[in-house]
Amino acid sequence: MKYFVMLGDGMADYPIPSLGDQTPLDVANKPNMDFLAQNGEQGLVSTLYEGMPFGSDVANLSVLGYNPKSCYTGRSPIEALGLGIPLDDTDTVFRLNLVSISTEEDFENKTMLDHSSDKISNEEAYELLDALKAEFEREDLKIHRGVSYRHILIWKGIDYNYNMMPPHDILGQGIAAYLPGGPYGAEVLSMMKKSYEILMAHPVNKARIANGKKPANCMWLWGEGTKPAIGNFKEKYGISGAVITAVPLIQGIAQGAGMKNISVDGATGEYDTNYAGKAKAAMDAFDEGCEFVFVHVEAPDECGHDADLELKISAIERIDAEILGPVKAHLEQMGEPFKILLMPDHATPIALRTHVMDPIPYAIYTSGKSGNGAAYSEKNAKATGKYIEFGHDLMGKFLSCEGE
Repeated sequence: MKYFVMLGDGMADYPIPSLGDQTPLDVANKPNMDFLAQNGEQGLVSTLYEGMPFGSDVANLSVLGYNPKSCYTGRSPIEALGLGIPLDDTDTVFRLNLVSISTEEDFENKTMLDHSSDKISNEEAYELLDALKAEFEREDLKIHRGVSYRHILIWKGIDYNYNMMPPHDILGQGIAAYLPGGPYGAEVLSMMKKSYEILMAHPVNKARIANGKKPANCMWLWGEGTKPAIGNFKEKYGISGAVITAVPLIQGIAQGAGMKNISVDGATGEYDTNYAGKAKAAMDAFDEGCEFVFVHVEAPDECGHDADLELKISAIERIDAEILGPVKAHLEQMGEPFKILLMPDHATPIALRTHVMDPIPYAIYTSGKSGNGAAYSEKNAKATGKYIEFGHDLMGKFLSCEGE
């Protein structure tokens, strides 16, 4: 048996008036997704948990069958694992976003304009990081490169757990209510303020402003945590697994779970990712004997954060046409029984531009089965009456005979 998981990050949404109170999943041309739901099992699952961050870290741990309440220690240390950064037990790890904030004189009066600084390029980001490293690095504090606006800061020997706010959760809002506090909070805030002075004066940002782009003018620290202990996936489920993603966070979960990370040239973690390349990597993995392949596509989530409805619909359609369709056809040609799990990790509604805790639709299809179900969507999943309260129970269901 082969197992394929197709995860469209943030794919679920709320009804949108301009779409006639339909969602992007309702209106997207997605024949392969609809086939899975119509001929398999469709329902709702809750992948986020009360009292925990509403993020892809918690959600994807849950999707892969891990109870976040027992293994989650923060988002940033998972990303650090994905970037291959060694961690000590005494390290506190922060996610470092290069964000765009407004230019009022008082730092506390500024507004969060863009969590990604117009999807800043690696080359620009690395120049800015070099300036931050020159100012802040010391024996107990190091900055590590990531991808685009996503980077890592490690501070050794401190105990800091203030639950800093993700910048994508406060787009368009004043930052005053979300600044760091608690032990070490004053020093964290001082670094963030100093970063604004350094970055606003940097030639990279002067050029960006001249070209009509938002400046990456502040390092926003958040997602703090310590080294995680994620159980081995093969030991847990008895099958080998591989993950295909461009996002260090998901790579880190795979690394912690002892799964194989497969890199794809041109995979960006944005709308312009290499969809076809991800499909080929998945097919190659199955051909090479891998039993379980998890493909993660960040694009719908980024489109949700950007409130770009047209691109979100297009991202769903590209996942369907360029990844799900070809991989399904390849599995059929292999002649071996297979199962496919289709789902987002959470909803990222266009109207809110951030994650919400609402249950999300899943579909499980088993090869050779047929049915007369409805197309894949939030409302159709709800109409089935099937609901899984804890997301970490879904993987066991998928890998068992349930629903067949």
